[in-house]
Amino acid sequence: MRSTHSRRTTATGALIAAAALLAVGVQTGSASAAPDTGNARTASASKANPGALAKQLSPSQRAELIRQATESRAATAKKLGLGSQEKLVVRDVIQDNDGTTHTRYERTFDGLPVLGGDLVVQESKAGATESVVKASRATASQLKAVDTVADIAPAAASKQALGAAKAAGSDRAEADKAPRKVVWMASGTPQLAYETVVGGLQEDGTPNALHVITDASTGAKLYEWQAIENGVGNTEYSGQVTLGTSGSSGSYSLTDTARGSHKTYNLNHGTSGKGTLFSGSDDVWGNGSASNAETAAADAHYGAAETWDYYKEVHGRNGIRGDGVGAYSRVHYGNNYVNAFWDDSCFCMTYGDGSGNANPLTALDVAAHEMSHGVTSNTAGLNYSGESGGLNEATSDIFATAVEFYSNNATDKGDYLIGEKIDINGDGTPLRYQDKPSKDGASKDAWYSGIGNVDVHYSSGPANHFFYLLSEGSGAKTINGVNYNSPTSDGLPVTGIGRAKAEQIWFKALTTKFTSTTNYAGARTGTLAVAGELYGTSSAEYKAVQDAWAGINVGERSGGGTDPGDPGDGTVFENNSVVSIPDGRSSVTSAVTVSGRSGKAPSTLKVGVDITHTYRGDLVIDLVAPDGSTYRLKNANISDSANDVKATYTVNASSETANGTWKLKVQDVYRGDTGKINSFKLTF
Repeated sequence: MRSTHSRRTTATGALIAAAALLAVGVQTGSASAAPDTGNARTASASKANPGALAKQLSPSQRAELIRQATESRAATAKKLGLGSQEKLVVRDVIQDNDGTTHTRYERTFDGLPVLGGDLVVQESKAGATESVVKASRATASQLKAVDTVADIAPAAASKQALGAAKAAGSDRAEADKAPRKVVWMASGTPQLAYETVVGGLQEDGTPNALHVITDASTGAKLYEWQAIENGVGNTEYSGQVTLGTSGSSGSYSLTDTARGSHKTYNLNHGTSGKGTLFSGSDDVWGNGSASNAETAAADAHYGAAETWDYYKEVHGRNGIRGDGVGAYSRVHYGNNYVNAFWDDSCFCMTYGDGSGNANPLTALDVAAHEMSHGVTSNTAGLNYSGESGGLNEATSDIFATAVEFYSNNATDKGDYLIGEKIDINGDGTPLRYQDKPSKDGASKDAWYSGIGNVDVHYSSGPANHFFYLLSEGSGAKTINGVNYNSPTSDGLPVTGIGRAKAEQIWFKALTTKFTSTTNYAGARTGTLAVAGELYGTSSAEYKAVQDAWAGINVGERSGGGTDPGDPGDGTVFENNSVVSIPDGRSSVTSAVTVSGRSGKAPSTLKVGVDITHTYRGDLVIDLVAPDGSTYRLKNANISDSANDVKATYTVNASSETANGTWKLKVQDVYRGDTGKINSFKLTF
């Protein structure tokens, strides 16, 4: 990687510069999906319901709410129908202006942590439970059946975890401590397992904190995720800024007492510890050149301050944890380290100096990206793997963009380009594009069934795309001098509602609706619930959320996905033969043969589905065209516990030849429920 240098002036007084960066195939078919539900609280179609916005809590107010929730946790567990061996642990409490509280809990079973057992309880001001969002749909009886006696020794789990880390390219892999027994509940039926945290270094020199879950009965690996959350970048800066420092004449330090005493340290190319707090005899930090060690420190310090101010002023969140305590920053990590990362264990952001130690990765949107990983960790806790990992990365990109617009730096105007200042590719192109993520050559524009197997920096693409569409809409436009042209997976337009509203919707969903296992379908459900609370379920904002998700192939459009210009003629082809749906991973199909049509299928092909099933959230439903092209109609959603699927989906099938055999493909991806396809029809 190489970069181009930019000039900056030396800061004077409490001033210094900052810049911008940060760290990160489209499928052939698209479809709209099933009916939506939203919170009943109503609001104006243009202005958010102020009562549904988060109240800005002081650290003492938040602590008191946590104390109250902790005091009543046994009663809450009973109200939720938890078993006698289950205990709730309060993780966070958010309160809205109207008194609604959102309490996030972890869970234990017989004293063991239940991973994937987290849940969020929403209560009215009067104390009535309004909703419960769970990371797992496993029942209390299934959890009660877990045997807490392990069949394998902890050493076997440790060996298995170290092998997984080494296979992933880890250097000097070592278990940080002995494996701990847990109940693993995030992937289906609860089971006893070991959790091992592997330390050392990753292949690129990033610290390792690989969590490996091992079956306590068989020794098989069940799951793994990386707790060090990072981005890739290379930066040069963008003007003089004011820094929050402390001290007096002759003795100053990079300690921001106005923002939780955030501090910035110099690792001086080390890879462990805090390093040395930046201090000096004057209040002048850096000279605009990467050769001056203070310059990178000034950038990181400024980025942390801007991000703190954004979360506090826009979302009422007092620091990453909401407790008024600042994280800290470490700069000059390692040698030639081209990365930056957030680490929960130190509650800190860390920045490398880039290739040749010449281009530190300290910049405004790098800091915002990394600090937002901290916010995610202390709210939804999205697992850094699979679809939840892509949503985790996208959340950091979304708020990196939000902070850049909020900061309104004249030399680095807000945009929807990630890493546009760093020339990470050596040709002046950005690292990532939110209007069309696939332009980077690796990120995905839209959701598809295998996206959970993609690296989280690239599976973040659809959520980034959703945020852009919700903010600005589809099509060509110019914003702050940058040209964008955002497509949609169904070929239909999306009208944006403005970035400010999109930010509020995503943040409230992150902090009150998402859990550790939230996937793309769950993110749609959560953002729609929030849009209903803030604006009402009949509002333009609610409909825009539906349309933006449909624009990345997740769910149905607000109007059913119809295109008035291509209404079709109403000819119906139907199969009424009943097909049983097996419980588990096998898929089945129902077919109809279309004949007598000329040319292509319509852009508004209606797909009628009548399925009886005891837990529709288990089902993945696709339409398969005669040439084998697949159009996703419905995703699995473990929180959708309703029965049956009786819906009409609208598919843009205009690229397909109409005549031929079309199939409805249905797969039950979880165990424990049964069903059948009653009928399948196509309306042209």
